[in-house]
Order: sequence, then C-alpha cells, then structure tokens
Amino acid sequence: MLIELKDVYKIYGEGLESEVRALDGVSLVIDHGEFVAVVGQSGSGKSTMMNVLGCLDIPTRGEYLLDGQEVREMSDRELSHIRNRQIGFIFQQYNLVQSLNVLENVELPLIYQGVGSDERRDMAMEALERVGLAGRLKHKPSEMSGGQQQRVAIARAIATKPPIVMADEPTGALDSHTGHDVLQFLQQLNKEGSTVILITHDNGIAATARRMVHLADGKIVEDLEQEVDWL
Repeated sequence: MLIELKDVYKIYGEGLESEVRALDGVSLVIDHGEFVAVVGQSGSGKSTMMNVLGCLDIPTRGEYLLDGQEVREMSDRELSHIRNRQIGFIFQQYNLVQSLNVLENVELPLIYQGVGSDERRDMAMEALERVGLAGRLKHKPSEMSGGQQQRVAIARAIATKPPIVMADEPTGALDSHTGHDVLQFLQQLNKEGSTVILITHDNGIAATARRMVHLADGKIVEDLEQEVDWL
C-alpha cells in the first residue's frame, strides 16, 4: 500500500468549547496506481484531508503511513523532501509566480531539488510539451487564459515526475470544456502509473475517478469503487 491513515484526527482548538474536528477518526488505505476522488461539501474536511495526505499538515492524533513511514515522526526537512519529490500539487488558483515566465514557473520545484540548469530546462520543457504549451515559454501568467495557467500549474506539478499527484478542485476556476481537458489529463497520468488523488465538491467530477471517498463532518461516510468511462 502507498497511503494508510489509521484513526486520524485533525482538531483545531482541541479541548476548547469551540474545538473543530476537521477530521474525526478517519481510516483510509490508498494503493499505488489508484485514482481516488475525495468528495464532500464545504466544511466536510476534504481540504484538511488533502493537507494531511500531502504532508502540508500533521494529524493531531492517529497514524499516517506513507510508503510505510510514519509521517508524524518526520522532521520538517523530511516533510519538505516528500512534498518536493514525491507529490505534485495542482490547486484551483494555480499559485503561479506572476513575475516569472512560464518556463521559470515550471522550473521552480526543480531548482528546490538542486537540478542543474540544463537538465532543469529539459525537464521543464518536457512537461510543457505534454500540456501543449511548448510555444509559450516566455509568456507571463497575466498574458494567459485561466485554462493555460492551469496547464502551466500541471506542468510544474509533473516536471519532477512525482509518483503521487494531488489535485485540489483543479477545474473550479475553469469553463466546462477546459475542465474536461484537465480531468482527461489526470486520467492519462493515472494510466501511466501515477497515483492521483482528486479533491472536489462535485459528484460529477468525482465520477471520473475509479474510486470515490465521500466525506461529511470530518468522517468517511462512503467509499465506493466505480466503473469509469474514460474521458
């Protein structure tokens, strides 16, 4: 197995009258090569789930094993290493650096990895070719449409060839046609062996994954394998 949560809690204001259990005793296993959609309404705990799975936040209680290693016992340096090398993040708001051009944005995680300039450029170019933006290397994010910016964000996420791709509402700021293209690309990454975890509030989008985990009030209320017609 790749990911295992054992009775995980994420509690804000623990012990106070106003405490919030964003995750409330969640147990979950995700194997290598799965495509899992975590779906729920606002306040269900799905974004907290992504933050925990992506090592952006640490559980208050419980165990999180990533490739057999206990995440709660890792140092900040080790967690940073995992985020940079093992997980590619795609966010709804793109999170591009406005002062950098397309190529420079995609090169950023490779700089953090210490990849040399020539190899870094080749890896970034390969990722941009995959998303159809090889001809727009020098453009700034402000010069591009929302769909193009999301493709830059996807290229940045996959440039390091991470085994896990986490996408948080990746179609939320896009029109339906462009959103369809993004989902299709995530499916393609999964076909090629990447483990894909998709966070969404939309059951229709969740239906594009082979498995749907439904959250409500910080608890898993449904975990279904799905027959999927690939986009």
